Amino acid sequence: MAVELARTLLAFVFFLLLAVALSDDRRAIPWRVVVAGLALEIAVALLLGYLPPVKRLLALASDGANAVQTATDAGASFVFGYLAGGDMPFEVKKPGAGFILAFGALPMVLTISALAALFFYLGVLQRVAGALAWLLRRSMGLSGPLALGAAVHVFVGMIEAPLLIRPYLARMQRGELFALMSCGMAGVAGTVMVIYAGFLSPFIPDALGHILAASVIATPAAIAIAAIMSPWRLGDLEDEAVLIFDHPPAGPFDAIIKGVADGVGPLVGIVSVLLTTIALVTLVNMALALLPAIGGQVVSLQWLFSWPFLPVVWLIGVPWAETPVAASLMATKTVMNEFVAYRDMSALGAQALSPKSRLLLTYALCGFANFGSMGILVGGLNAMLPERRAEITRLGLRSILSGTMATCLSATVAGLLFEMNGLPS
Repeated sequence: MAVELARTLLAFVFFLLLAVALSDDRRAIPWRVVVAGLALEIAVALLLGYLPPVKRLLALASDGANAVQTATDAGASFVFGYLAGGDMPFEVKKPGAGFILAFGALPMVLTISALAALFFYLGVLQRVAGALAWLLRRSMGLSGPLALGAAVHVFVGMIEAPLLIRPYLARMQRGELFALMSCGMAGVAGTVMVIYAGFLSPFIPDALGHILAASVIATPAAIAIAAIMSPWRLGDLEDEAVLIFDHPPAGPFDAIIKGVADGVGPLVGIVSVLLTTIALVTLVNMALALLPAIGGQVVSLQWLFSWPFLPVVWLIGVPWAETPVAASLMATKTVMNEFVAYRDMSALGAQALSPKSRLLLTYALCGFANFGSMGILVGGLNAMLPERRAEITRLGLRSILSGTMATCLSATVAGLLFEMNGLPS
């Protein structure tokens, strides 16, 4: 236990020093934000993982997710038939060959989008986001718009959150804007959480609870890292903000219809990004494969990116013997995206990773920090703030680093809790 505690402290020191080394202005770092952010990350992790009432709520959320998955499967199989898991009209000779990602898993995006729109109409998500924003403001000294934007990131994607606070973006300081981008890179949208939990549920107890916890605790960590890398002046605590809706629904049914319509874009976007990213990475890997093999290993983007992740995954708590597999998954997440990385992890044999390593990677992979997402984020923010295009573009690559460091810090905290009490369930 003492060794793991020392490694945890070393990981925190490493990520903080790396952020300081990349800082725009080391003398202007708001250390209150940094210290409070890291303390809040640990406190919330303890709350989510070990307080019995909260654990029961997460268990209920997991049961609810299973119910939503079952209901979505029923709708998808009715519409798409055997393509979405319905009765097969022929014999499947290869196990698993009948599962088609676009029809078997992705329809969940539409169901979650519809439910999210309904909960927004009923005011449920606003209250939860408002409570999180209040906590971030009071504990870390954030401005109202940044606190609210960071809190909303727990539920929606990296583009939707800035859209909901769009009127406040223009007057955000550079550092605040970078913190908002970092939060987007350090979490995942609620529309895909259930899909990732489906990948992980066979070997991670209460997988959805861990995905949700990872997204929540990565938020203060992302703000802390961003405050070091691009400091800003702390503002007025009374500077409040409210969520902005361009066309609020007229009623519950209208909210559901609007949610379904709004979910079509992300659904098509996920399919398009997956197809294009895998195609482009495959093309690059085909070119790299023409180079001489190194140590018997064919050169690829994932292989090249896995090298810097070897010490990183060891620092967050992965046993050294398992670091090549863990580093490869982190490289896949960065080069492609977390969707592919979670899918690949779910396909690994039981002997490839220990339960602790799987838990750590559940947290470390839980973020949009990859090159494809960076392009989406920069493009979306440039459309909202054309007058700050150059500034946003420069912050894009840095947000991948800050988002990755935030998820790694979350994994470090999860690893420490694992050593203290074993795998939370």
